[in-house]
Amino acid sequence: MAQKGAELDRESFSCSICLDLLRDPVTIPCGHSYCMKCIENIWDEEDEKEVHSCPQCRQTFKPRPTLVKNIMLAALTEQLKMTGLGASPSTHSYAGPEDVACDICTGRKLKATKSCLMCLLSYCENHLQPHYDVARLKKHQLVEPSKHLHENVCSRHDEVMKMFCRTDQQSICYVCTVDEHKDHDIVSGAAERMEKQRELEVRREDIQLMIQDREEDMVLLQQEVDYINASAEKADSESEKILFEMICLIQQRSSELKQQIRSQQESEVKRVKEFQKKLELEICELKRKEVELEQFLHIEDHSFFLQHFPSLSSLSESDGSSNINVRPLNYFEDVTAAVSELRDKFQDILMSKCAEISFRVTEVDVLLSEPEPKTREDFLRYSTKITLDPDTAHTKLLISEGNRKVVLMNQSQVYNVHPERFIVPFQVLSKQSITGRIYWEVEWGGMGCCVAVVHKDVNTAESEFGSNNKSWALLCSKDKHEFLHNNTRVPISDSDSSRIGVYLNQKAGTISFYSVSEAITRLFKVKTTFPDPLYTGISLFFSCGDTAEICEL
Repeated sequence: MAQKGAELDRESFSCSICLDLLRDPVTIPCGHSYCMKCIENIWDEEDEKEVHSCPQCRQTFKPRPTLVKNIMLAALTEQLKMTGLGASPSTHSYAGPEDVACDICTGRKLKATKSCLMCLLSYCENHLQPHYDVARLKKHQLVEPSKHLHENVCSRHDEVMKMFCRTDQQSICYVCTVDEHKDHDIVSGAAERMEKQRELEVRREDIQLMIQDREEDMVLLQQEVDYINASAEKADSESEKILFEMICLIQQRSSELKQQIRSQQESEVKRVKEFQKKLELEICELKRKEVELEQFLHIEDHSFFLQHFPSLSSLSESDGSSNINVRPLNYFEDVTAAVSELRDKFQDILMSKCAEISFRVTEVDVLLSEPEPKTREDFLRYSTKITLDPDTAHTKLLISEGNRKVVLMNQSQVYNVHPERFIVPFQVLSKQSITGRIYWEVEWGGMGCCVAVVHKDVNTAESEFGSNNKSWALLCSKDKHEFLHNNTRVPISDSDSSRIGVYLNQKAGTISFYSVSEAITRLFKVKTTFPDPLYTGISLFFSCGDTAEICEL
């Protein structure tokens, strides 16, 4: 009785909105009390209506009342909490909006602790007790509280559905077994449950194995991440070292060239200086002779002048010119030109090799277990623009439609002589190489064509697509379809469609050929190791007028 009184006391001081003890209690004009926050939230939602009401008695107020904390109620709820009666007993917690309520409780309902599949009712702890005490009720099946008990009742006969019809794959009641489900394969719900449970167990084991596989894959992928990081670090370090060595080598050659230029400069300057010194001596000697001649010219004694003239005339004889050739100032310009030429060649090599190195970096591709596309939309993600190369086309092939279409003609076409042009048979390669994952489609007309993936290093004079180990070809005709590789033919199922899809996954080493219509159907798949580079090839050899066109996707 004391506990019941405590529950009543608690209920008297509970907010009817949050079902908890009042917090900051307020009393509105109609006399009902709520938590201040709870009633504010309710009235905030009613602000648009400009009329506010009591959640219990529905009395309306206009304008919105001003809320003031009820001091007495606040003090009483605090005392209730201090006495330990504020918390709801664990065995008598009330059901909230998300809880399953006891179907037997009257008034404010308690949470259900169990639901009975026989009674189709949910019970709180108190009302469940007879199921533990009464012998007949002990046989009932109790489960965790459920809001869906009504789904166990037959909508036609209002009976519990304890049977299962395997023919219609649905739960039924006993009346259904002799009514609309007569002569069907019927078992008890428990038997079907055991059967389905065994299936789920098997499926669960499969999922566990899949989880184990995925976890192992996770480990492998983490190892792959570690390998990628280690490889990148190693490549970064070694590339930096190699490039530093190149820089040092260039600096060394620069230093050697500078030293060589300075040495040659000193040698040539020394040689010129020595010649200058020699010329200075000659100038001094000539000036001395000039003075002697000047003095002799002023002698007045004719007899003495004539007597000594022969000896003096020899003083005026010259050794000739110095033979100095004055050249434009271009002594080391040839060196500059040679270094400039080296720079240009190095720049060309550097650009070419840097582009190749960049391609090698972007070519790094961790091959994950990515599934092959299933639908045409999936394949189109890998489509790219491909055109035919007229320089490789046999002379009886006419290339048109922006180099996408090829037609076999009676007369040879006018083409330039080119070393990569096919001589026999009537074949042509794509202009673009194909790498990575790529998809394209070819529409053929007439008697048929051959669609191939080809390594460019093929014998243009003799090799047909599929006749060597560097080409993989699908022969399509109205009569048959065949796969050709290394001169081996593999018959495959025919296709009514004249459009062929080709999916290349170079890293995985696979080529898949598809028949493309309303649906996409795989005709043949080959797994191998591909050389690089690869090209797509088309061959026409049935009759004049046959066509093949690389489709725009």
